[in-house]
Formats: sequence, structure tokens, C-alpha cells
Amino acid sequence: MKAALLTGHARPPVFADRPDPQPAAGRTIVAVTAAPIVPLDLLCASGTSYFGPPLLPYIPGVQGVGVVEQSNRLEPGSRVFFTSQAGMSAGDGSLAQRCSVVDKDLIAIDHELPDAAVAAIGLSGVAAWMALSWRAGLLPGETVIVLGASGAVGQAAIGAARALGAGRVVAVCRSDRAAGRLAKAAPDAIVRLPATPDERDVADSLQQACGGPADVVLDPVFGIAAAAALRVLADGGRLVNLGSASGDGATLSSAVLRSRSISVLGYTNNSLLPTQRADALTAVLGEAAAGRLAVEHTVLPMSDCAVGWQQAATSGPRVVLEPHR
Repeated sequence: MKAALLTGHARPPVFADRPDPQPAAGRTIVAVTAAPIVPLDLLCASGTSYFGPPLLPYIPGVQGVGVVEQSNRLEPGSRVFFTSQAGMSAGDGSLAQRCSVVDKDLIAIDHELPDAAVAAIGLSGVAAWMALSWRAGLLPGETVIVLGASGAVGQAAIGAARALGAGRVVAVCRSDRAAGRLAKAAPDAIVRLPATPDERDVADSLQQACGGPADVVLDPVFGIAAAAALRVLADGGRLVNLGSASGDGATLSSAVLRSRSISVLGYTNNSLLPTQRADALTAVLGEAAAGRLAVEHTVLPMSDCAVGWQQAATSGPRVVLEPHR
């Protein structure tokens, strides 16, 4: 089969031949139709993640969409979303024409969405949905601030917040170009961060955009933006952190936290049970099928994997590769 093959750490993959995966107990062979390149793929491939340098060569790709070829669990021809441990443990991932998938990591897809759209949403949509509904306990009518809103998680979070009953959704991004990426998501207000943001100035801008205090902050960035958003939270407000795009550290005000009994919560998809992940993905794809949620993406043939890899390292749209184009 053809695949995107990594032969060196911190290098783009090459389009190359790779032996087909073989049937094994507890695993399903999936013919891949679409696979995104996500930040975790880049991190693992760099050899600097806490999982350690992956054994080379290997096929990256921790998420994908495809059709079942051989399985003891699902009927051949079944359409599925799947995950892999590529780059985190030995074995190949989704950026290939076929992938061997652990049975429990398969989720059947019923919604009529293009495979590339499903791949673009994927676990980013799951993270947005579960961080808001399960971790933050979002209540109907509450005001939500979405930091890093032009990213995949942020875009999904805008639609997820609305579906979960948010009364007002404020999106935060860094540029006019990023704001343009939010057009389809249509938040109630957009706050653009300056090149060198000041915490209190950002807090003032957020307060104005929210029309008062906020109840929930979804935070995939941390840093100054998170510290500023905390200042806008109402009594009992919750900030859920699920990433560190702006850096691993932030200086938080103890007085702000204590004076309003604010909760700062962490979130990772790794804490989910397979049933929770499946239910969340099904809910998110339902919203997407209804036109209420989307993640902007670029689709490339697998043969352009090196170009796609380099594009994925920028702050542009999510890159999805199609193995059979």
C-alpha cells in the first residue's frame, strides 16, 4: 500500500510503499478514506514528546475515517472513525491506504457528512463537547468565552456551546485572518488579541464583548489570555484548560480565584471511556450534519503528504489527507 512514511524525526513524511497491515485478534483492518494531520502527530514525530522518540520508520496519524475491510466486530463496508497510538507506541497510524485498528478504538458513523469533514472535526470536536458539557457543566443561558477560537478545538467549541444551550459565545483570536476563519461558526462577538497583549486590557475587552461577567472559559492556549479571562468570570465561574498553545505557564491572581470561588479545571480526551468518546463524537457530528458546527480544513491527496505536513505546522486550516486521490 501507499503511505506517508516518517523516516526521520522532525522531518516531513515521504510518500512511499509500506506492507499492508495483517489481520490480528482484537483488531480491524480499515480502508482509510480521510486522515487529518493534528498537532499530536507533529509532536510525536519530533521525538521530543513525553512518549519518547518513536521507532523509525513509521506511519503517523492518530485519527482517521474509513471503511471496514476485515473485522470480527463490524460488518465489512461499515463507515467508521478511528484512533491510533502511532508515535506514542510501536505501530503505524492512519496516514495510509489501510490501517490496523484496535477494535475498541472504532466508532461507527451514521451521519451524512463528507469523510474529510468528519476527519477535520474528530477528537477536536470530542474535546470541545466534553470540556463544556462534562468538565465545565455548562448550563443553559450561560456566557462562554472560547480562547484560541480559530483553532480546530475552538471552532468546534463555538458550535458545541450553542448546542449545549449557551446564551452568548465570545470568540478570542489573534488576527483578522484568524477571525475570518470563524465566519461560519458565527460567534456573538470576536475579540482580537494584540501582538503584545496586556492582561488587564484583554480582560476589559472580554468584559465588554460578554456584556458582563462570563460563566465558562474554554482554554486551549493558557498564558496571558487565560489569566485575563479569569478576571471576567462570574462567581462560581469555570475555566477548563485543554492545551498550551501560548505556553505552558500562566500567572494567575489568587485574589481573583478566591474572591469569586472560581474553578480552574484540566481536561484531556485520554480520561474518557470509549462509550463517552463515541457518544460525544456522535453528538458533535449530528450538529455538523445540521450545519451548526464545522472545522475549516484543506484536503490534499496523500501523495502531497510532505506539503500537508508543513502546512499543518502553521496556524492555518486543518489539513486532511485522502489516500485514494
